Parts: sequence; C-alpha cells; structure tokens
Amino acid sequence: MQDLKIVVIGAGIGGLTAGIALTQAGFEVEIYDRVRELRPVGAGISLWSNGVKVLNRLGLGQRMAAIGGQMNRMAYRDKTGTLLNDIDLLPLMEKVEQRPYPVARADLQAMLLDAFPGEVHLNHRCIEVEQTGDGVTAVFENGHRATGDLLVAADGVRSQIREQVLGYQVEPQYGGYVNWNGLVATSEDLAPRDCWVIYVGDHQRASLMPVGGDRFYFFFDIPLPKGTPAEPEQYRAVLSEHFQGWAEPVQRLIERMDPTTVARPEIHDVGPIDRLVRGRVVLLGDAAHATCPDLGQGGCQAMEDGLVLAQYLMTTNMGLAYALGRYEGERKERTSAVVTKARKRAEMIHGKDPAVTEKWYRQLATESPTDVTDAIAQIILAGPLS
Repeated sequence: MQDLKIVVIGAGIGGLTAGIALTQAGFEVEIYDRVRELRPVGAGISLWSNGVKVLNRLGLGQRMAAIGGQMNRMAYRDKTGTLLNDIDLLPLMEKVEQRPYPVARADLQAMLLDAFPGEVHLNHRCIEVEQTGDGVTAVFENGHRATGDLLVAADGVRSQIREQVLGYQVEPQYGGYVNWNGLVATSEDLAPRDCWVIYVGDHQRASLMPVGGDRFYFFFDIPLPKGTPAEPEQYRAVLSEHFQGWAEPVQRLIERMDPTTVARPEIHDVGPIDRLVRGRVVLLGDAAHATCPDLGQGGCQAMEDGLVLAQYLMTTNMGLAYALGRYEGERKERTSAVVTKARKRAEMIHGKDPAVTEKWYRQLATESPTDVTDAIAQIILAGPLS
C-alpha cells in the first residue's frame, strides 16, 4: 500500500519505533503525546537481542551500540553474596547472532526522538477516536483533530484507546511487587563493569546492570501490598530495612543511590487480550500487552510491533484490513506468550508460592549456564527477525 497517513498516539519506545518504521516504509506519520515534556518512565531497560535487531533493521544499530552497555556475563548470588551461577553470555550472542544492549531509558528515548524525522506533538491528550469508512480521527482535549487512514494506539499500560478497540475495559493487573530503579556510577566494589549481577533472597532482588556512560542501571524488587505509600525521602531507609544483612555491594548501592532520581513503579501487566485491531485503530506496545519486566521483553515487544506493522502495511496490496489482520494474528500469538511467561516468572521470583521460589533458588545453584542462555534464546528467536 502507498500514500497512507498514520496518526500515532504515544511517544514512548513503541510509538517512536513505530513512527520511524512507518516513515521509512514511505508513509506520512504524525505522533502525539499527552505529556508536556517527554520523560522516560524508569531509569533503564534490558534491551535483549530481538529488540536490538529491530533497531539494526531501522539503521540505528551503530547508535544503539554507542549508548548500550557491554554485558558479557550474568551472575546470580544469594543475599549473602555467595555465587550461585556464573553465566557466560557469548554462547547466547552466537546463537541469536546479536549482542544485547542494556541502556538508560533517557538515552534510548533521545536516540529514537532524533531518528524520527517528523514532529512529535506534545500536550495533546486524546479523548476520543472517530472512525468512518475511509478514515479515522483522533480528537484531543485542546480541540485539535488529527485525521488519517490509520490510528496507532501506543498510549501505554493505562491506554485510553484500548477500551474502544476491545469493547470493554481492561484494568492493569498488579504483579505483586514494587520496583525501585535508577542509575549509579560504575565501580568495581559494586559489580564488574561487564556483568549483570542479580542478588536473590527473601522473595526480593537487588540487581546491577551495565549501561552506557560508565553507569549501572540498578533495581530493587520487594513484594508489597498495592498502594503502599511512596515517599522518596524514605527510599533509602525502606530499602535498608528490607535488605538488612544482604551483601556489602547491596549496602553500598543503597548508600550511593540518589533517592531524588529513583523511580518506584508498582509493577502491572495487561493481557493477554483477545484483539489488537478494530477497524482503522490498532493497539501497539504496552497498550496491547504490558509485561512484567522479569523477562526484559516489554520494550523489545513494542519494537517488534512497530516493525511488523510497517512490514505488513508496506508489502501487501490486499488492503488495510488484510494487513492489520496479519499484524493482529502474528503479534497476538507472540505477545500473549510473552505476557503469560513473564507473569509466571514474576510470581516465581517474588514468592507468590514460597515453596516454588525456594525451589528456584536451589535450581539457580545447580542448573547449567547453557540452560539459562538457551531459555533466553528461545524467547529471542521466536521473534520476527530470528
């Protein structure tokens, strides 16, 4: 198809990637977002090889390599610091034919914004979508109307457009834990500069992952009731209490982090849902399949969405409905599997069934490193660029 005008609602990772892919496919693209200023949600992201391959396809591989961290190993340790498993990631990279790149979200978003050739219209909150036989219009709170041939809803986990596609409301489901995350300067007394280190115990995690700019992306996971008060001035005290007695690098990390720059989301997911398309409106990214971050696949799946959508629109002459049907069929199957697997892993890690979590701790100390990398590879290779 040719000469499509596409309106994208949402300028996060999914919306921007879709905007780039659709523009490169030859379509006219306008991107709108409700915020007054684009700020990344969270400090970092573990961009696994399937997401990196999407950026490679879009001509952004060299830029990604410049901002990504060099992660050559993974190491699991118990809360005292005892090594449970040391995992060489080179076999994984060779199997999937691409290095992963953990990255600061601000760096990734800046790169995608720079790569999108059009204008991103901020302070535009979409309040309604109107469809006709030959077009679709986004109606914004400020009175602006944007009309196109297709509307891409990439407006996040609390999407305002999702209900119009599904015909019913879907509330994000609480994943059972709170995640503190931020950035800190690399230091050998925290972790090796090329290693992702994960401390586990008491159904909690503390993690350090190398990103660009000589920094670690860190996070702490704690199972807590939904709605537990968030008070930044208490972050250090709360983490110190929950991680009391944990290994020295964990204590140093709590001391060195800057609480004023730490994000603290309550983890939610969405899906699997039964449709991604209604007429000329298509769901993409977290609006369709917000994922617990325990597989590191949320951003990667949004990127895959954008590329697959652009490919089907560009390579068929069977009409818009046909292309969107192919997108829906492929992406619903792929993302439903990832959402389900990520939630099961979140429950296993964070003690929904304490016996299952204890079994996982024992398994970490005995399983072959190649079993770990093979499981990661299986997820990566199920994507569109395997």
